[in-house]
Amino acid sequence: MGLSLSGHGLSGFGSSGELRRRPPDGRGGPHVFVVDLEDPELTVEDRHHLATVLRLRDGDEMTISDGLGRWQPCRFGATIEPCGDPVLVPTPTLEVGVGFALIKGDRPELVVQKLTEMGVDRIVPLTAERSVVRWDAEKATRQFRRLERVAREASMQSRRVRLPVVESVAPFGSVADAPGVALAESGGGPVDLARPMLLVGPEGGWTAGELSDRPRVGLGPTVLRAETAAMVAGALLTALRDGGG
Repeated sequence: MGLSLSGHGLSGFGSSGELRRRPPDGRGGPHVFVVDLEDPELTVEDRHHLATVLRLRDGDEMTISDGLGRWQPCRFGATIEPCGDPVLVPTPTLEVGVGFALIKGDRPELVVQKLTEMGVDRIVPLTAERSVVRWDAEKATRQFRRLERVAREASMQSRRVRLPVVESVAPFGSVADAPGVALAESGGGPVDLARPMLLVGPEGGWTAGELSDRPRVGLGPTVLRAETAAMVAGALLTALRDGGG
C-alpha cells in the first residue's frame, strides 16, 4: 500500500518509493518508540514527556517507530492514532560499531549518546589491561540499563528508526579477536570498511600485548581524550558507510 502523507506535516515526502523509505525528518513532530506499531502504546515516561515537557495536545503530529526499521506518522491523544501508512527504512548496507574502554564519571553515557546520534549500530563498553575503571557485576548491570536508556533517548532525539545494540561490558579479547575489528592507535592506517568495528583504548593506551598482531587505524594527528576518540571513530565509520567519506 502506498503512502499518502499530504496534510500530515510530511509533505516533503514525494511520490518516489526511495523518498518514502527515508526515516522521519522532524516535520511530523516528536519521535518515540513503541513495542507494536499495529497497537501503539506509550510508556508512562514517554507520555509524560510529550504532554508535560513538549506540551503536545490531542491531535498534534508525531511519529512512532518499532526500533527495527519501521516508522509511522500518528496523532497524539489518549490513544495514538495513525495518520499515514507504515514506512520501512532499508537495513544499512553494512553495520558499523565502536567499542570503548571504560572511562570515569558520566563520560560513557556521553559516548553512547553521541555514537547513537551518529548512527553507529553496535556499541560495546569493554575492559582493557590499563583500564582504571572496572565495574563489578551489580554496577555493570545497573550501568548497562542506564546506557540502553541513553541510547533510546538519543535515538528519539536523532529520529533513528533502528535502535543501536548496546552490549554489556565485555573483556577486550572477546571483542578484539572477532573478524572485522581494528584498534584505534596513533600511527595506524586509514579507517576503512573492511574493518567496520573500531576499538578505542583507555586513557593509558593499549598495552604491547593488546596491540600485538592486531590491525590498527589512526584517528588523526592529535592526541584525543578517550571519549573524543570514540566519537571520532564513530563519525569516520558512519561517514564512510553512508557515503560521506
